[in-house]
Amino acid sequence: MLAVLVALGAVTLPVASSDAYAGVQVSTHRVQGADGKEYSVTNHLVGRALSNASGQRKEWLLVWAGDENIADTAVKDVKDLPGSLGGGLDKARDALPGPDFLAVIDATKGSSTYGQVVNTATVGPLVENEPHHMQYVWHKGDTIFAGALFGAATYAFDVSALPNLKLKGISLPSQTLGGSVPDAYWTLKDGTAYATYMGGPVAPGPFRYDDGSVHVGNGFAGSPGEVVRFDQNARVLSQSPAATPGGDNEKLCANLPRLGTPTCANPHGIQAREDLDTLVTSDYAEPRNIILDPVKQPSPYLRRPTVRTWDISDRNHPKLRAVSYLPDGPRADPEDPLHAESRAVMETTVTNLPGHKGAFAQTMQGGAVFYTPDITAAEPHWVEVFDDGAANKAIDPANDSNGGSSNGGWIQTSPDDRFLYRAIVGRQPGTLGPDDPGTTGGVYTLDISKLVAAGTGFKCSIDTLEKAQRGGGEDCPTLAGATPVNPGQPGAGPHWGAYDNFRIGPDGLYQETAKPSRLAVSNYFVARSGLDGDHKVNMVNLGEDGSVSVDDAFRDEVTGEVGVDFNRRSWPHGDFGNAKPHSELFVVADQDVK
Repeated sequence: MLAVLVALGAVTLPVASSDAYAGVQVSTHRVQGADGKEYSVTNHLVGRALSNASGQRKEWLLVWAGDENIADTAVKDVKDLPGSLGGGLDKARDALPGPDFLAVIDATKGSSTYGQVVNTATVGPLVENEPHHMQYVWHKGDTIFAGALFGAATYAFDVSALPNLKLKGISLPSQTLGGSVPDAYWTLKDGTAYATYMGGPVAPGPFRYDDGSVHVGNGFAGSPGEVVRFDQNARVLSQSPAATPGGDNEKLCANLPRLGTPTCANPHGIQAREDLDTLVTSDYAEPRNIILDPVKQPSPYLRRPTVRTWDISDRNHPKLRAVSYLPDGPRADPEDPLHAESRAVMETTVTNLPGHKGAFAQTMQGGAVFYTPDITAAEPHWVEVFDDGAANKAIDPANDSNGGSSNGGWIQTSPDDRFLYRAIVGRQPGTLGPDDPGTTGGVYTLDISKLVAAGTGFKCSIDTLEKAQRGGGEDCPTLAGATPVNPGQPGAGPHWGAYDNFRIGPDGLYQETAKPSRLAVSNYFVARSGLDGDHKVNMVNLGEDGSVSVDDAFRDEVTGEVGVDFNRRSWPHGDFGNAKPHSELFVVADQDVK
């Protein structure tokens, strides 16, 4: 079924603002969804931050954030059962339903309002749907696609006139009946996008996909997931199954409820090489079974060890080419398979330059980075090339060198294929036993130039504990830089990030660059998984040699502390309290960028 979306005119309303945000200007843009109902984005522009007396062209950081609610704040209390829920009523009062939103933050270097929230663009009428990912990089003219994890909705935003936004369209669960739990997006040069829907068909039972195949699913947020292609307005163009006809390895791919044909097909990360007609997705987990905290997950094999490559020569009908199982490494323990290097393949990232065909994948519980030199191969060969443990002490000397359960998330190659950027939350205290102090998370960068240049003849392999802790030598990636984020708080580092692909040109306009000079990262995963974070967004300076350091000038406008804190009482859209920043993008208004 295809969504029908009709843009309605923007409406501007006067509104009384809170003391924290004087002179807020409010405007709403609405579209009609396929269900005939209106969906909207409402801008709340802060007057004092928009005066821009200097006339400086602005660069913006957009952060997709969710309103914190009682289901999030009660997790820690419920962990203490049996017993009583302490402060439950107070928490309920402090976490009344509120809107999810895109925060527009001034990211202009040298700006007097650097780090200030200048707009919160709230979406409605759906609330508290756990905003998750957008695409990985934004280019001029791109729609921004943003997913609501729990609501199975995808929003399409027009950002051409920032700091104002418009809603171009919305895809509802009724338009993607073959999958649920939208995760990540990859935009194509024609403005369309591929999206991973990690969860199973909306209703349990058989579902016929656009390629004519039929696969049986175990329901919403279960298995198997799919890849969806959207047009620029979030209208569904196709739904393609991630499942294989014969299923996947029964031992390594658990499903609850059990399926007759076991599958690991729960695609999370997604990136493409259009010049190679190849798409790569990484399977993370059967999603409804990772938000069971404080209930122990029933099987470690609900976390996936697989990467899928697709033929996209027919853009509208991606065809699954191969399912690859990442190998276990030297840390693998048969008694504790959850922390084996191959477990929970959250993200993948492709190389960019012509002549390079490789890609990287990373594991969240496994704490390792893998590489294949050729994603176009009939059966890509993946090898472990780095262990998060080898970066731990560079992030914080107090850390140990065990990369298991590092809770790594974002990973991205630099545009010139020289560096690999990586964000890790860090290991939570008590993960490996009652005396486990955990590890401080942060950002690290790897020099991957030798590995990528070696092509299919590379020699790197992390096959011993010594290599896992110290690096592999040969043409393996080498640590170029590392910095802690949220030091002193083990297991509370950044989950996601984005690089700044813009710089000011000699004509005063922004233009894209292949050598980013900074990153932005956010310290939040999914509260209901027990992995919450401090809800801050930090800017990280990036040197030409790959060195990294937290930008002390990017500070919260309320507290004055380093990093923009999403735990605050007031926002431009009102006194809704804490919010959860999951993903971010650097964006420039059309008039200010080539």
